[in-house]
Amino acid sequence: MSKKFNELSTKHIEFIEQQKIFFVGTAAANGTVNISPKGYGSLKVLSPNRIIWLNVTGSGNETSAHVQLNPRMTMMFTSFDGSPVTLRIYGKATVIHKLDEEWEDLNSHFEQIVGARQIFDLAIELVQTSCGMSIPYFEYKGERDTQIKWATKKGEVGLREFWGEENQQSIDGFPTNILEKS
Repeated sequence: MSKKFNELSTKHIEFIEQQKIFFVGTAAANGTVNISPKGYGSLKVLSPNRIIWLNVTGSGNETSAHVQLNPRMTMMFTSFDGSPVTLRIYGKATVIHKLDEEWEDLNSHFEQIVGARQIFDLAIELVQTSCGMSIPYFEYKGERDTQIKWATKKGEVGLREFWGEENQQSIDGFPTNILEKS
């Protein structure tokens, strides 16, 4: 049976902090719907109604493009061990680029990750829990270092070139504004 809340409780926050992976869903008014898995300890709960997460460079940049057109975001956490729980968070997000004045303050909440490109700031409107009883057990074996090795090898200049070639538009052609002030 699902339950709805106006904000995160202490129990919800503890559950979130134990998870090694979370999923983010976004969409513009038209075009593709995007669901992305995230990890690397890149999420911080700032208050019962606010979450920030650090986005690292990847092959696409759908979340950024979508949020700039339509700020709706859904985050999902599910337990792969212990008691079965699925937690969804619904809200409105803002994308913060490295050139934005909020970047330094918000980035200070994270360990530095090579290839970091944006921070998403989510104002929580609704929290929903459900049973998660059909979710299988999985064993956490550690973080992959592939992205960090790749980003380190690229270096700052190479990452900016990659953003220019691969991350300036969504697959539907929406702008991400990654290389210019938003």
